Amino acid sequence: MSGGHGRVSGARSPVLASCSLQKMCSWMLSCCLALQHLAVQASLLCIFHLLLLPTLPEEPLHSQAISELLARSLFACGISTVLQTTLGSWLPLVHIPSFEYLVPAMVLSSHLSLGASMDRNGTAVASVCPAPHCIVAGSWAAPLREVSGAVLVSGLVQLVLGLSGVCGWAARHCGPMVLAPSLSIIGLSAYKEAAFFCSTNWVVALLLMLLTVTFSQHLGSCCLPFCAWPQAWRGSIEPPVPTLRTFSVLLPFAGVCIICAILNHLHIPWESLHLAMAQLSWANSSFHAPWVRIPYAGEWGWPLLTPRVLAVGIAMAIGCSMNSVGCYVLCRRLLRAPQLPPDACNRGLCTEGLGSLLAGLLGAPGGTAASIANACTIGLTQTGSRLSVQISALACVVLGMSPRLAGLLTHIPLAVHGGVLCVTYAVAVGTGISYFQYADIDSGRNIFIVGFAMFMALLVPRWFGTALSHLATGWVPLDLLFLSLLTAPVVLTGSLSFLLENTVSGTLEERGLLSDLGLWRAASGNRHPHGQTGKASQAYGLPAGLRRLLPSSCKAFPCCFLCPRSKEEEEKEDVEEGSCVTEEGTTAPGEGMHLLPKPGSGEPQLPRRTIPGHGGTGTCSPSYVGLAVAQQSPSKKPGKVAVWVHALCRACAGTLRLLEE
Repeated sequence: MSGGHGRVSGARSPVLASCSLQKMCSWMLSCCLALQHLAVQASLLCIFHLLLLPTLPEEPLHSQAISELLARSLFACGISTVLQTTLGSWLPLVHIPSFEYLVPAMVLSSHLSLGASMDRNGTAVASVCPAPHCIVAGSWAAPLREVSGAVLVSGLVQLVLGLSGVCGWAARHCGPMVLAPSLSIIGLSAYKEAAFFCSTNWVVALLLMLLTVTFSQHLGSCCLPFCAWPQAWRGSIEPPVPTLRTFSVLLPFAGVCIICAILNHLHIPWESLHLAMAQLSWANSSFHAPWVRIPYAGEWGWPLLTPRVLAVGIAMAIGCSMNSVGCYVLCRRLLRAPQLPPDACNRGLCTEGLGSLLAGLLGAPGGTAASIANACTIGLTQTGSRLSVQISALACVVLGMSPRLAGLLTHIPLAVHGGVLCVTYAVAVGTGISYFQYADIDSGRNIFIVGFAMFMALLVPRWFGTALSHLATGWVPLDLLFLSLLTAPVVLTGSLSFLLENTVSGTLEERGLLSDLGLWRAASGNRHPHGQTGKASQAYGLPAGLRRLLPSSCKAFPCCFLCPRSKEEEEKEDVEEGSCVTEEGTTAPGEGMHLLPKPGSGEPQLPRRTIPGHGGTGTCSPSYVGLAVAQQSPSKKPGKVAVWVHALCRACAGTLRLLEE
């Protein structure tokens, strides 16, 4: 993960070969991997702007303004990525404006469009950009400034969530039954956009998918002789890099783009654009953007802050924070890296907040969040390097200072964007499904949690998209807040699964909290068994120079949630939190969670399992468990959540009795 490369033994080995923490990629290989990340990042950036800009009111932007917007987004994403890989979580993650920014921004822009159409009774609604050299003038200035204001608010909220430790606390409470549906919905949530862009030319999109699948799966162990990176200079006997698998996204991306460029040069029609796609096509636009222009805050006017902007910004922050936590877990899972500590999650969210603040001040319509597509690229290519991500971030900064070069991204075919979405987000769906193996999927409790959370995440946004009447609470900012949250599948899935997982009774083994995965293991009060603490501190700790500068300030609020804690502090917290001992196999009849019969039996079985080394009992920290067991030992007090739920039920029962009397 720190920049090395390696090789998986066998084409279908589940162990990802990519990134040894002790090795360093050659610069040539790192630059090629950086170009691969840049291609995926550019595709996602174009998708974001292609979907958002047509929803803004009035006439479309001219090509120079589009190039300027792309350049500013690239600049902010590059700075944010550098902060993420140096001071944040240290995972090789690229930052982009994610779909969790797109949904609230489209809700706000649709509201602005509705207000603009209502104000056309002879009154001019155009606003003048206050900047002297502003290229976004007329009716576009105010809507873009409001969207930028929402991005600015989201950055502030993300900073608060990171500095207060909320992100790390939530990540510690996410077991397999939260991660499995959340990651699956993150991948499935992009299917509409993927089909939308693939529909321009399914042949081109399928060609890209076919080449990617062939290179990454069927020819994964193929090493081209002219693309070998020998290791003789360090005395290593490693075989050459499996080239086709390592560049299984870059090679199809470049090859398909070259084919489309040749067809365009020969004036052969290949792209079918219907009415809905015609307004998104900007590839044939001519522009005269400057070669060099360094973006600065307030160039297009300062972001507008209104109550509706604050509401949409809060919704952006909530959705992007959930997406980022899922992306951290996804990247860690694909890299087989050590457990991600809470302080690394908090630092990662803070860097995203700083990037969103910068993007909002620059006037970009989207903030910065961890890229699911780039994290899935690590799983496809089985290579991940922090050095290559940093190189791609520097390339983004350079492109951000040249609107003319950034405008070249608009010539990527739309079908290529759809193909990239298909091959990358499919990995997120598969990774989410893989988490089911750590929990008891035969449990009726788990079946209900997964099914209900995923079904509602697909149902509610669909209903709001087709409903004839809009949500109306009487206050527009509250309407926009609820609409932005309820139309985001990631928010619905994460919230429902998190709530049900931590309130519905279930044994530790049933919930998957006793697995050897190392992410949520809480047995015997040891959060990092088998030496995981040292590996985690090596993989996610702060740089040595920064640690020497912040030994005392890390103990003060809010830096205490951003700095790694010592082993003594963690043991002290374990003692303060206490432990709860659960006895499995003592569930009363009618209260068990295993409602489905086991294979080979004709009736439901109540499993009697023991935790190895504990003689039928397991010790766990309440912060990991919530309401963890179906039946607790009579000698132990129930957890706090169980006490609150029991008291609430007794109060409701007493109220009903009084009403009956």
